[in-house]
Amino acid sequence: MHIVVIGAGAWGTAMACAAARPAGGHRVTLWARAPEQAQAMQSTRTNPRYLPDVVLPAGVSVVSGPLAAALPGADLLIIGTPMAGLRSTLHTLAQAKVTAPVAWLCKGFEAPTTADALGLMAHEVAAQVAPGLQCGALSGPSFALEVARAQPTCLVAASAHAAVRAALQAAFHSPALRVYANADIVGVEVGGAVKNVMAIAAGLCDGLALGLNARAALLTRGLAEMTRLGVALGAKVETFMGLSGMGDLLLTATGDLSRNRKVGLLLAQGLSQEAAVQSLGHVAEGVYSARTVVQRAQALGVEMPIAMAVVQLLDGTASPQQVLHALMGRDPKGEYV
Repeated sequence: MHIVVIGAGAWGTAMACAAARPAGGHRVTLWARAPEQAQAMQSTRTNPRYLPDVVLPAGVSVVSGPLAAALPGADLLIIGTPMAGLRSTLHTLAQAKVTAPVAWLCKGFEAPTTADALGLMAHEVAAQVAPGLQCGALSGPSFALEVARAQPTCLVAASAHAAVRAALQAAFHSPALRVYANADIVGVEVGGAVKNVMAIAAGLCDGLALGLNARAALLTRGLAEMTRLGVALGAKVETFMGLSGMGDLLLTATGDLSRNRKVGLLLAQGLSQEAAVQSLGHVAEGVYSARTVVQRAQALGVEMPIAMAVVQLLDGTASPQQVLHALMGRDPKGEYV
């Protein structure tokens, strides 16, 4: 296959490496927005900023320039931009009239475009700006560095289109990377977005040294919130018991490579949202998705107290101690109500 990966950040680079390894042997064009980055990566055969210790396979060529020029002849297009760049990228692909399957790697909700609008999931953005494309998501419990190093990983190829699911499996399934197909793109995307918010809460829990009991309770109730929202949006319950639900939540909420968990740890130290994000140097999607998650939940009448607590922390309207007191002081209720 000829695979074009759009965006040379950590994730775009990692998936380019995964597709071009000898086990797959696909030809990969990795498109970088900045010409100087493309030149440096092509000459050093590394990504000095995001994955400096990973050598690019021989099958990866790094290019820049107009994106439309990199698209002809592609059998599969992978969008490796953050959520904020998805809409403009899909618009470019729609204008170019691409016919190849398209999948994105970003997880989250798009920031609302107007004051009275609700933030959208990736597939909802695609339906608005590129309804003619066959699209999907590649998601699941995974850190880019471990994928780039070919450490064992399982992902989910999610799409309403069987051709997209099949193309993603053909491109990336290998001895180091198992790719499972799932038609429930709503559930996969809700899991990918909400787990980032819950990971901020988990980082706060660990940063405050609340204990392992507290972390287990937090993740379990966080999974319940995630499932409630997903089902209200049309997802299947079983999706949240899988890789893109429970699996991604466990990884992001407990792994030391998690940017969102790191935000929670920094908030526990008393840093503001701005200071915490600045210290990361990378995008932590949960910071930008938390408010939209709560807004979508409120519009549907779905109760999400943990997500609301994260928003209050990020906005600086409540201290860690205050949100802890509020969560633990809630009235008793049935577990599955």
